[in-house]
Amino acid sequence: MCGRYTLVAPPEAVQELFGAEAAHAAPPRYNIAPSQPILILTEDEPGRRRLVLARWGLIPGWTKDPSTMSLLINARGETAAEKPSFRAAMRHRRCLIPATGFYEWQKRKGTRAQPYFIRPKGGGIVAFAGLWEDWSDPQGGVIDTAAIVTTAASPSLKPIHDRMPAVIRPDDFAMWLDTRTINAKTAASLIGPAPDDAFEAVPVSTAVNAVTNDGPFVQSPIEPESPAAAEAPEETEKKPAAGQIDLFD
Repeated sequence: MCGRYTLVAPPEAVQELFGAEAAHAAPPRYNIAPSQPILILTEDEPGRRRLVLARWGLIPGWTKDPSTMSLLINARGETAAEKPSFRAAMRHRRCLIPATGFYEWQKRKGTRAQPYFIRPKGGGIVAFAGLWEDWSDPQGGVIDTAAIVTTAASPSLKPIHDRMPAVIRPDDFAMWLDTRTINAKTAASLIGPAPDDAFEAVPVSTAVNAVTNDGPFVQSPIEPESPAAAEAPEETEKKPAAGQIDLFD
């Protein structure tokens, strides 16, 4: 599960990496949480890539009342092409989600879960595989919503959590975004663990647990508590972590 991530790169750098139209001018975000607006990259027509805002928490187009369903912040890459909630988006509405890192919590016996900031080695921007949908409410309003596609964790990250966001390489951006000629099965072949040397995990304080904490301090390294033992965490695909705000206030 990926329940928090970060994007602190300048808009110009994001625009250049993705070959997109002008990016939204936005401040650095150190603690992006479900139901908040996130930046996604779409390709509406060949050669036209746009960076747009969507709410993190996908709403399938057939949903009548989103308040009755759980927040779909993640889609398992292994099953997204078959699951009713993600099947149409996997075929027709794939996107990329710019990020400069993400957070995971290692469950431990005898002490509270230890959060880790997982960032690209050497810094820079990565592209998470994403899915998006536009949803129309009964009054005719339309909102764009999105989910992050997850995959098995790289070996070095498995002691922290067994899942991670699926990262799409720059050479594969075009293939992932091309829903006109690339089908869901072929696109799914791009989903898999990142190379084991792609990320490094830094223990950080529990300040990141609160969605209101959004500054560089949430990424400051700490010495983690010594656990009695580490537990393998469980993934939930549809429910946000405790304390996160709902999709509709």
